[in-house]
Formats: sequence, C-alpha cells, structure tokens
Amino acid sequence: MNYFPICLDLNNRSCLVVGGGAVASRKVRQLLACGANVSVVSPELCSNLAELVKSGEIDWRERPYQSGDLRGAFLAIAATDDPAVHSAVYREAEASGILLNVADEPHWCNFILPATMRRGNLTVSISTSGKSPALARNLRRQMEEQFGEEYDLLLQLLGNLRPLVLEGEEDGCGNKEIFERLIHPDLLVWIREGDWTAVEKHIQDVLGQRISLADLDKSGG
Repeated sequence: MNYFPICLDLNNRSCLVVGGGAVASRKVRQLLACGANVSVVSPELCSNLAELVKSGEIDWRERPYQSGDLRGAFLAIAATDDPAVHSAVYREAEASGILLNVADEPHWCNFILPATMRRGNLTVSISTSGKSPALARNLRRQMEEQFGEEYDLLLQLLGNLRPLVLEGEEDGCGNKEIFERLIHPDLLVWIREGDWTAVEKHIQDVLGQRISLADLDKSGG
C-alpha cells in the first residue's frame, strides 16, 4: 500500500490514547511534543504516564475503553495488549471518520507513524509502509549520527533570513535563486566550527547588504 506523506498540525487538538503502558507512554509524549491536548483511557498507568497526570499535562479516564470514548477526538492511538479493544476502537474510528493508529496492527490503521528524527524544527521521517519498522528504526539511527545540531542552527538562520529576502524587490524566480545561493556547500561546516565571521560574510555577499547575525537573531527575522 502507498501512503500519502503528510505533516499534521496537532496544536490544541484533542487526541486520545487508549492504553497505559510503555508503548502508550511513548505515543503520548510524541503527541505532547506537538502541542496536542491528550487524554488517556486505561484502568492503570505506567509510572511515566502517572507523572504526566500528576503534573496536569494529560487527562486520565481511569477505566477500560468503552464505545463513545473517541467522541470529539481529532486523532486516536490504541496501544493495548488486547486485540478485542483494538478492534472496537477501530470500528468506532471508522464510523466517526477519526484518524487512528493501532500499535503493531497496520490493518486497523488509517495512518501509520514513521520513524522520525528531529533537530529542532527539522523533521526527517522514514516509512517502509509497515513492511519493516525495524529497518525504518535502523535508518533513523543512522540519520541521528549524520545530522547534528548544526542543522537546527542552519534552519533557524535561514528562517530568520527568509522575511528579509521576501521583502526585497526580486520576483519569485529571483528569490528562489537567492535562497539556493544562501545554502553554500560550506555553510554547515562554518556553523559546526563556530566560524560566524564566514557565515556573516557569505550572507552579505549573497544579499548585497550588510547583515549583523546578532541583530538578525534578536529580531527573529
């Protein structure tokens, strides 16, 4: 099956996780990292989830899943060890048109979760369409070694420069060329080594104007 790659905005959206174990805990933390409002349905919770309830970061319905629990949810994740529960959650999600991922049960999912590496706002995901999650995880670990924190710094820099370029007098094609020229082959090396003088000179050469990285960072673009 070919899946449609997509990035979802979950900020302030209601998401439900059915299950209270280690797998559910990982899913909850992923949802929280994206700003979701998370509720958990489970008779019991692992210690990590219990801490999140105690701190007020998630809501807990202290009981087994029951029909109607998905009402109002934008997205749901089922992560229990009970196939009967997963089947029931799937039926409700399908009937209500709710996005659903069921841990280790791709035939009950209408979306799957790729192996994901993050460096700040940079997100790189790998999917094997459910054929081999182990391979996806292996490739993710390779990427984590390849992509250092300098990529996050580069993205912050380019994000701050983007409004300056768009405010210029160039047309769309001209702006595209400027963005391409800003990504110099040595830019990541300079950032990794902390050679900000070289970074600043390169930006000034491309934009044709004097740019202070200190001021740029303060203004946030």
